[in-house]
Amino acid sequence: MKAVAYRRSLPITDGESLLDVSLPEPVPGGRDLLVRVEAVSVNPVDTKIRRRVDPQGADKVLGWDAAGTVVAVGGEVTLFKPGDHVYYAGALDRPGSNAELQLVDERIAGRKPATLDMFQAAAMPLTTITAWELLFDRFAIPRGNAARTGAVLIVGAAGGVGSMAVQLARRLTNLQVIGTASRPQTQAWVRELGAHHVVDHRGDLKAQVLAVAPQGVDYVLSLTHTEQHYPVLVELLKPQGKFGLIDDPDGALDIGLLKRRSLSLHWEFMFTRPLFQTEDMKAQHQLLNEVADLVDAGVLRTTLREHFGSIDAANLRRAHEHVESGGAIGKVVLGGW
Repeated sequence: MKAVAYRRSLPITDGESLLDVSLPEPVPGGRDLLVRVEAVSVNPVDTKIRRRVDPQGADKVLGWDAAGTVVAVGGEVTLFKPGDHVYYAGALDRPGSNAELQLVDERIAGRKPATLDMFQAAAMPLTTITAWELLFDRFAIPRGNAARTGAVLIVGAAGGVGSMAVQLARRLTNLQVIGTASRPQTQAWVRELGAHHVVDHRGDLKAQVLAVAPQGVDYVLSLTHTEQHYPVLVELLKPQGKFGLIDDPDGALDIGLLKRRSLSLHWEFMFTRPLFQTEDMKAQHQLLNEVADLVDAGVLRTTLREHFGSIDAANLRRAHEHVESGGAIGKVVLGGW
């Protein structure tokens, strides 16, 4: 089968940083789905692993977002059948989606939203799972109109995870949603997704947030450059508030700053459930199905912004470079072979 892999950790500008390769077709077993991959998207995790994990000459396939069609199933599969259209983010410890065929555990795959094509669906899984788990599993924010009121601050709201977090918080909770974005086009995108207020994290973040939420915020989602904003974000949290992050801050965070207000710290990693085969691993299947229902009902929307063409090494190198630039809005998708 065709695939895109890397054999050495190289700068993305190097022509050998990603390579077109041919690999044996995988065989499903147990609860595995064998999926014909029709579209993928690129996330920061792809670029981080390419830079930091050296396969020492072996073919390592990246890719943690896909939409496609089930072509075969393992003997223990009960949730899907051949011919079903699925979307998923996959598992960190298994070969990725940059291949014509991929194995994925049925417990972390969901039915593709019927109203989205493969490209639109491939933009959603990893960022949706991350935002959902942070808001509703880690923070335990109530859902629905009867939920408590309050405010959530989403730092980096125009990125992939931020784009989903804004929608989920606005559509499924009673929270006041404040997003940060620093450019006119990213600010417009965040407003379009439903944020009540947009502030510029390159300016006086504390003053801007307090201008729209004078008592501070109940929740902070720090999705990028946490080390730059951490002290101010802690100050903005109300007593007993919750601080969540997904990035890898440069240097240690001073958790002592959290004590006086009895703040809690939550580190979200959407690969935890499949990586450790947790008892609630099927929760990702369930949330992806629920999100599909919400998309089909017009409550949520895809965050696809750019289509970079077919899935091959040259186009994936362009996509990695775009993500690494830090200027991406929403998600970048590739599709077809």
